[in-house]
Amino acid sequence: MSDSISARRVRELVGTLSGKPVYASLAHALTLLIGDGQIPVGVRLPSERELMQALDLSRTTVSRAYASLRDLGYAYAHTGSGTFTSLPGGRERVRDRVLMPKGAAANSIDLNCAADSAASDVMMAYTAALSDLPAYLGGHGYFPSGLPVLQEAIAKTYQARGLATDPQQIIVTPGALTAFSVVVRALLSRRGTALIESPTYPNAAEMLRASGITLHEAGVDSHGWDIEGIMKSVKQLRPDLVYLIPDFHNPTGAVMSAAQREKLGRALHSQKTLTVVDETHQSLALDGQPMPDPFAASNPDCITLGSMSKAFWGGLRVGWIRAPHALVERLTHSRMSLDLGVPVAEQLAATYLLNKGPVSASHIERLRVQRDALIALVTTHLPDWQFIRPTGGLALWCQLPHRGATALAATLEESHVIISPGPVFSPSGGLDTYVRLPWTRPVAELEQAVMRIAAAWNTGLHTVSLASPARRRGRHPAI
Repeated sequence: MSDSISARRVRELVGTLSGKPVYASLAHALTLLIGDGQIPVGVRLPSERELMQALDLSRTTVSRAYASLRDLGYAYAHTGSGTFTSLPGGRERVRDRVLMPKGAAANSIDLNCAADSAASDVMMAYTAALSDLPAYLGGHGYFPSGLPVLQEAIAKTYQARGLATDPQQIIVTPGALTAFSVVVRALLSRRGTALIESPTYPNAAEMLRASGITLHEAGVDSHGWDIEGIMKSVKQLRPDLVYLIPDFHNPTGAVMSAAQREKLGRALHSQKTLTVVDETHQSLALDGQPMPDPFAASNPDCITLGSMSKAFWGGLRVGWIRAPHALVERLTHSRMSLDLGVPVAEQLAATYLLNKGPVSASHIERLRVQRDALIALVTTHLPDWQFIRPTGGLALWCQLPHRGATALAATLEESHVIISPGPVFSPSGGLDTYVRLPWTRPVAELEQAVMRIAAAWNTGLHTVSLASPARRRGRHPAI
């Protein structure tokens, strides 16, 4: 991470200041930039003189803005060195103990979570949500299906992709995993069977297993899906459910082609197989490429899951189900046995973001820069690792020359780097020749992480195939 940020860069990020007094407007803009990570924590801000010249403001205006930042906890002054960015309460208050290994150091680089910091407009979305909230305070505040304005905003995203969608087909949930749980509770018995990809999103597999569902696997890799093999498995196994991630598959990054969607979608529809499609990464196309039509365009009976978490921010706990009309009432009834609705303010923030567009251009650009940096680093420092360059999503799926991914992950904890080895993503526990590396941290942290990974790999792990200790599985979940 850079030690300082130039006045010119601050000017670019702040843009045009509006509102009076000007110092408060500047302080507000800087607070937003620090809060959503565009100006990282611990960075030295430009001197008052440098910033006043760059923004064409008075010294008093900049001085009062910096004082306001310090009062709010977003900056601190170090005598003789300048003003540095911070977060109210410090870093430790925003660290979660469940997702980190026990005893993880404060300076650990977390590559276990494939989730980036908030997009630049998330804080503005919450500000707008609080402005809209009073209109709802006179009611009971329960919306089991979701706020009508949010249902409409979600439906419009599907319509923009060429899939006609009635807002009444949308059920809002606290994230896509909860949405999947609602579907399973409503439509499967405890002795049901499911065909899922391997590798796959581990929390989805664990939820199915905890629900008493028997799992069968269909292989997928960075090259994509064996569509004929999946269709054959469906005919032989006749599973109660098929779970697919066709858009920037987690963890491989593969994208199912339009022809594959058409072929598999029609086959599953003709077999009357309940199909659940996870689209949580769908909007993260990093190279400006058009995406194939939604899977539901080929299978009108399939259920689609979506979420704000991967595209905008993991802390915005808003997901949804898009279901055929015939299943909406049953799914809503199941959902109400879990909770009575997502918080209204969260739904209003999600509505604001979706009405602005799928994902901001600045957020896509940041992810693209981080992806390209990670690819360059792995290519340079881990040349015997293989991968296919993903065109979107959030992570690189790397193949090692031999087994040892789990042992590497255990070793790296001593170097304060947290990664997810392949077996985490395999329902049956295989794939120990793979590692998932998200590009969801700043470039400087990615550089440090890859250097530490390379140091561990090059001190023996690259020549010795080690067994995978079972004790590693489940210590901390991959997101």
